[in-house]
Amino acid sequence: MFNGWYVSWNSEGNKKYLIMKPSPDLLSPENHALVLIDFEGQMAFATKSISITELRTNVAIICGASKIFNVPTIVTTVAEESFAGPVFPEIEEFYPQATSNYIDRTSMNTWEDEPAYKAITATGKKKLVLAGLWTGVCIVGPALSALSEGFDVFVITDACGDVSNEAHERAIQRMVHAGVKPVTSVQYILELQRDWARTGTYEPVTTLMKKYGAGYGLGIQYAHKMVKH
Repeated sequence: MFNGWYVSWNSEGNKKYLIMKPSPDLLSPENHALVLIDFEGQMAFATKSISITELRTNVAIICGASKIFNVPTIVTTVAEESFAGPVFPEIEEFYPQATSNYIDRTSMNTWEDEPAYKAITATGKKKLVLAGLWTGVCIVGPALSALSEGFDVFVITDACGDVSNEAHERAIQRMVHAGVKPVTSVQYILELQRDWARTGTYEPVTTLMKKYGAGYGLGIQYAHKMVKH
């Protein structure tokens, strides 16, 4: 190691490369689990801090990203049959209920539900990425609880929502003060991809973004059509 750079050589042993080691604070497909909390109709009906259209789009991006990169993903609901209803179609698209073992709870704090807690901790990941409804209750609870047990916690802020802008922003502010790291949905998928030379995931990622990535997705479509590679 030389001034933060790592030295390597080619197969002939005579050409030196300097390769920067990425920060351990970055998310990678291998170092975290994703927890999707209460993306259900009843919770969405009262969400005002983000449009439901944008929320659903961002949920599709993070679900698609976790599927592409094989990230351990837990889907949990609250009172699905008696109150909150089924999950968003965008979750069902990537994680069908029939095969994904959704965990239904009565507790508002996912961390206090034994089956959910066991499923999350059984992943063995010390980084947890959370998204869900509502930010001030169903995300603050597990985020602060996981922090207290030594987990590194990230919240995808534009894949969360609350009953008002004030409620959402104060919840994010509270979590950030406690040590939670805020990220966005597009930031999440690009942080996992990291390098466009990773051809195994290039096509699935760009296909997902062309479908759900709004203007960014149109840019990818344009480039693929107009720019000759």
